[in-house]
Amino acid sequence: MAATTTAVETIDRPPPKPALLTRRRIRSATWQTALALAILAAGYVAHLNVTRNLAASGVAIDFGFLAREAGFDVSEQLIAYTPKDSYARVLLVGLLNTLLLAATTLGLATAIGLAIGVALTSRNWLVRMLSRTYVEVLRNLPKLLIVLALYIAMVRGLPLVRAAWALPGGALLANRGLYLPWPEIPVGGLVLVALVAVWLVATGVWARAVRRHQDATGIRRPLALPSLAGLAGLMALALSTGLVEIHWSIPALTGFNITGGAHLTVQFTALWISLSVYHASQIAEIVRGGIVSVDKGQREAAAALGLRPGRVLRLIVLPQAIRVIVPPLGNQYLNLIKNTSIALAVGYSDLVGVMNTAVNQTFRPVELMLVVMLVFLAINLSTAAALNWFAAATRPAGREA
Repeated sequence: MAATTTAVETIDRPPPKPALLTRRRIRSATWQTALALAILAAGYVAHLNVTRNLAASGVAIDFGFLAREAGFDVSEQLIAYTPKDSYARVLLVGLLNTLLLAATTLGLATAIGLAIGVALTSRNWLVRMLSRTYVEVLRNLPKLLIVLALYIAMVRGLPLVRAAWALPGGALLANRGLYLPWPEIPVGGLVLVALVAVWLVATGVWARAVRRHQDATGIRRPLALPSLAGLAGLMALALSTGLVEIHWSIPALTGFNITGGAHLTVQFTALWISLSVYHASQIAEIVRGGIVSVDKGQREAAAALGLRPGRVLRLIVLPQAIRVIVPPLGNQYLNLIKNTSIALAVGYSDLVGVMNTAVNQTFRPVELMLVVMLVFLAINLSTAAALNWFAAATRPAGREA
């Protein structure tokens, strides 16, 4: 009887907790801390080496020049800037241009890559072969060659401003770039930002409630329709009460130029399209690999339940494939952000282009390169953190190691 009681107590006793250094999070944090300290030590040694060499040449590291007048203009700017502004402001202008190019390219490349990646797994032979041809051709061409070829084709092939092509929706296309209708908000800009913030928070709360309800009952409530209806209701309320006023600025030919709307220069458009289609070919292969990684039995089971191929892809295949897609997709996003530095080849005023001009005027290459390195490091780390968060959010719950 005593032996039986001892056996039962042994079975019911919870397993011992792993040692401190064998826990995955503790072990990971330890290694990362050690690596960070090693990087800081290497950086300190490099700083001492550079400082001593510059001091031997009679030069000292000084960032005071950032407050001096820049004295040069930039081709594109998202904020007000004149050559009388400081070097710090012109670097900010270049940074905003880089962020705009990177953000728009990430969006377009992801959309094209997702479509091509799905087409690579299509049962239709023609669709599959056309997609494969797109991937094999574009990803094996130098991206700089694609950018220059498209830029030259746009400059020489597009009509003059007076004969600009009229596109659907009121857009105009000429050899000076693409002109798009654009909303202007003379009244209530901050109110509109606040309403959008409230809508985003409400959408997040509703999405969490939908997920919890589905986990508890197995019934999925609609998410997109109530969210869009809420946004439409907030906008209708703001416009009807006069809190927000929105007017559309339509581009039109005025004299020898086009006024109104938003102007995307030839340089920006060529870079945007070229980098998007190039990186889309890389993203397409990542998407294809993620889709193929999903077990074939999942599709067969869904087909046996009567689901259509589109719903099978959207509800079953892609949610499982996203866990395989996100890690290599993050690497591709980081490459894309760094590849925006080739904008100098077509004269787009990005951060690297502005830095080169500032170096030629100030003879401060160490300081300016250090600033650009830190900025790109911050952008890449932020992007990697966002993708890691998304990967963790889509990862199935598992036991902690």
